[in-house]
Amino acid sequence: MSNYPDSLLSCVQKPARYTGGEWNAVRKDFNSTPLRFALSYPDTYEIGMSNMAIGILYEQINARKDCLAERVFAPWVDMAQALRENRLPLRSLESGHALGEFDVIGFSLGYEFTFTNILNMLDLAGLPVLSAERGKAHPLVIGGGSAALNPEPVADFIDLFVIGEAEEMLDHLIDLILEHKQTGSLDKPALLREAARLPGVYVPALYDASYIDGKYQQLTPRVPEAPPQVQRQILSKLRPAPVKPVVPYIEAVHDRAAIEIARGCSHGCRFCNAGMIYRPVRERPREEVLAAIEEILQNTGYDEVSLVSLSSGDYSQIDTLVADLSARYGERVALSLPSLHLDPHAVKLVDGLPGRRKTGLTFAVEAGSPRLQKVINKHIPEEEILATAALAFERGWTGLKLYFMLGLPTETDEDVQGIIDLVGRVKAQGRSAPGRAPQIRLTVSTFVPKPHTPFQWAAQESAPNLARRHEMLRNTIGRRGVKLSYSDTRVSLLEAVMSRGDRRVGKAIYRAWKAGAVFDGWSEHFNFELWQAAMVEEGVDPAFYATRERPLDEPLPWAHIDIGVSNEFLKQEFQKAISGELTPDCRTVGCNACGLQEKWCRE
Repeated sequence: MSNYPDSLLSCVQKPARYTGGEWNAVRKDFNSTPLRFALSYPDTYEIGMSNMAIGILYEQINARKDCLAERVFAPWVDMAQALRENRLPLRSLESGHALGEFDVIGFSLGYEFTFTNILNMLDLAGLPVLSAERGKAHPLVIGGGSAALNPEPVADFIDLFVIGEAEEMLDHLIDLILEHKQTGSLDKPALLREAARLPGVYVPALYDASYIDGKYQQLTPRVPEAPPQVQRQILSKLRPAPVKPVVPYIEAVHDRAAIEIARGCSHGCRFCNAGMIYRPVRERPREEVLAAIEEILQNTGYDEVSLVSLSSGDYSQIDTLVADLSARYGERVALSLPSLHLDPHAVKLVDGLPGRRKTGLTFAVEAGSPRLQKVINKHIPEEEILATAALAFERGWTGLKLYFMLGLPTETDEDVQGIIDLVGRVKAQGRSAPGRAPQIRLTVSTFVPKPHTPFQWAAQESAPNLARRHEMLRNTIGRRGVKLSYSDTRVSLLEAVMSRGDRRVGKAIYRAWKAGAVFDGWSEHFNFELWQAAMVEEGVDPAFYATRERPLDEPLPWAHIDIGVSNEFLKQEFQKAISGELTPDCRTVGCNACGLQEKWCRE
């Protein structure tokens, strides 16, 4: 039986996004299972099915006999319109039950531009969008993920946030919800007050935000159960990897088997949110990785495996692991290593991967001058960049994709010229390459200051300056046979507003959604004028949140979220950035006293 009428599915793009029934999908008896979760990454099926967090939680919840987890993703605009026209609710993939029939709806928040999708999904489910309007007859709405570490912009819509790694405390939260559910329908106020006692749980309705002269001041708990600070949950050891992932019917963004070989990164790039919020580094033992990959391949039929980490080449046994996998599977299974650090070893490592066509390599350089590289704490000597390019071209790679950022703190036109000069020298390395000259692609993104990083106080560059620097790149790079692409600065502006926003930004998000904003991360649906109007109507000044440098003593809307990395360390790193001082990798030269050392990093 289909989740939706065939007459409806025949009218939409990619109906397989909504039918369910995939290989390894878990089907439990909906009516007899005590607690029922609907899990979502609030974007299309293809993107949501590539989200590792959803797969991890799906397997963890379904491993319990007293729970079930089903999936639901954001319906594309054609499907959303069809649901409204036919007055049908949004349904889960596994059983086809309406979202309103679940006890809990959990959203993984990985990107701020999915916020309006959350509102749209709740509305399509026939549920009130504002948490204050949802009663005991409605599901509990939970949020988690990297974008939840500044939860304030969506605090009006989410009942409860899980801060940090949900695997650590999920069973405790489930037990609490089950305990309350045994009394009948959930008494949400009582449940939320008790849940606030759990480590890593933030209940926004239990706090009042205050402002003075238009600036955020503090968050005050209303009840004794609500702690002044919520501690990020951190796994001391990675749980066993999921080995029976759901195999999608249509091609996902990452259409391959994937295993997380390590979590966290110690490079300390000052712009990088993930590098701070996923500390400390924890590696999965090599034998565990090998055993898990064997099971995943048997359970899925995939012929490609991705070894996932923020910096895969830093895995301490990466060479041995790749050699083991190559010996075991040969050319039958292709291996991919995302997020490699730029150096010649990375080229040799990728070059030796089985089942790999030598089409293109991708490296993130970020800054074009040695001075700016020191500011961001990602210093890659030019001779190393050129040696890496020369080795790649010598070994037959036909393309090189380089990522840079524009608008980094202290950036000048000279730093932009540094990008132009460096790319020119990289291209020159390909002139002596065998065959035709390799293709160089340059992708430039706009720096977005993120919470819980040393640059959380920094200003985003103004639109006129960014436009002028884009012009510099177009007038030179484009004429040298290099393919250039860059991000829409208006998208980056709004991302900064939502990344560093307080609860007042939520009112603009709500108004933008009411006016039609949805799938804002998709260029064909992004409507900047709509967002501009929403912010004007709600009195939200984007420059106040995005392009204003904040004093180091200004209260921050996310200060009640303790990620474990101390504010003192972040301030020191910001000051070292301004002076151009590098901080070495703590895994190679010793502890940098980031705040995690006492509990997590003792030798």
